Amino acid sequence: SSLVGSEMCIRDSYVDLLKKEKMPNEQAEEYLNILDNKSQRLKKLIEDLVEASKASSGNIKINKEVLNVKELLSQVTGEFKDKFNKRGLNIITKVPEEIVYIKADSRYLYRVLENVYSNVAKYAAQDSRVYLDCVLEENGDVVIYVKNISKEELNISADELMQRFVRGDKSRNTEGSGLGLSIANSLTELQGGTFNIHLDGDLFKTEIRFKRV
Repeated sequence: SSLVGSEMCIRDSYVDLLKKEKMPNEQAEEYLNILDNKSQRLKKLIEDLVEASKASSGNIKINKEVLNVKELLSQVTGEFKDKFNKRGLNIITKVPEEIVYIKADSRYLYRVLENVYSNVAKYAAQDSRVYLDCVLEENGDVVIYVKNISKEELNISADELMQRFVRGDKSRNTEGSGLGLSIANSLTELQGGTFNIHLDGDLFKTEIRFKRV
């Protein structure tokens, strides 16, 4: 992966140099933009591959700490506000009034939530509602639900969506490696939680479960 990463850095450097030069015509500039986009997508794919490999093999150092769930959810929601607004997605949040704590790695739990939100930003129906619920169950579990309506028919099972390189859209025209949910699943399990997907018609729901502290 380090060799491929070095090759990508070299390619990006040459693309950056070309972008500083005056292009002979509009078509050449268009080709350069396409090359830049392809280069960035390949770079992201390589990063996802490395992360997926580490997560699935457990080759990640987990540093658990007591986390404020409501605070973490607020941070991630704020980060995706602009992306949701661009697609007309209205997020409806329902969390307990009391402060809720779990024990997890703040960096990797944030990554899990980021992957879930990114999935929503790409695949939720335009101008629809997204529901974020934090539920305290009687057995002591803290469950985070993220629900949205899919823009495309969900012609795939939940188990398949948890596998690598699999996406639920038919056209395959959207950006993404198909690794996001697989990475989220592995990272959640490494922290002692559980990650599940539930499909009901065109309703897509993710469930992230941890024990309450």
